[in-house]
Amino acid sequence: MLGVILTIIVLVFIFGIRIVPQERRAIVESFGKYNRYLEPGFNFIIPIIEATKSRDIRAHTLDIPAQPVITKDNVEIQVDGIVWARPYATEEAIKKTYYNIDNWKKAIQQLAQTNLRQEFGSLTLDESLIARATISANLQKELDAITDEWGIKVDKVEIKEIDPPADIKTAMHLQKTAEQTRRAAKLEATGRFEAAEQDKLAAIEKADGFRQSEIKMAEGRAKAIELINVASEKFFKGNAVKLKELEVTQASLQHNAKIILTEKGIKPSIILGDIPVANVKG
Repeated sequence: MLGVILTIIVLVFIFGIRIVPQERRAIVESFGKYNRYLEPGFNFIIPIIEATKSRDIRAHTLDIPAQPVITKDNVEIQVDGIVWARPYATEEAIKKTYYNIDNWKKAIQQLAQTNLRQEFGSLTLDESLIARATISANLQKELDAITDEWGIKVDKVEIKEIDPPADIKTAMHLQKTAEQTRRAAKLEATGRFEAAEQDKLAAIEKADGFRQSEIKMAEGRAKAIELINVASEKFFKGNAVKLKELEVTQASLQHNAKIILTEKGIKPSIILGDIPVANVKG
């Protein structure tokens, strides 16, 4: 008899042991009624009388199946996404996951689909294509507010794909191609304009250089004329022929004419030749 009792005690102890892993939380029910909460580690229950239920409190990845959505401008698009959600690691939250909702994962998926249609229904196609982050953030807030009653935390929502109809995609492709062509033409025109500006600046620089050269040459000729005038007044007073030769030389310099230089200097008589001095015009 004692042996039977000891055997029963051993069996009760063995079957009553409950090890709760770190990533899970558990509750104990007595005859189907909530009794207590179990933390991770070693726990003991009374077999037959008590039963345990546990939840994985890690983040769960839930797919939002692709579904047709009508945008504000009446374009039907296919949209799908992903939700990351997890039960809160508290006694009250774990109780809610069992007693406030029958299947929290399925409930979140269906809730996400409904809210997804509402979000895209308030936007045009163009707005939808550039508002993924905004839509995801809005969905996360809306789902998290509702699932709090189920003891669930919605951490993140991502829109995976927004797929417009084939004809819309073709039109978008043509529009993109046209825009790229326009940008290329604009860049080419800008390049031509900049090249023309550079040519213009180069021409201005060249003209300015030529003008400076002419000024220098003119200044040189003026200096030569000044020297001749000084020399004529100083050394050739009373000598009309020599003075006329210098005047002819002066006129030649003023009109950029060629003169002949000898070892004795400028020879106006060579310019004049046999032409009478009186007939030579400056």
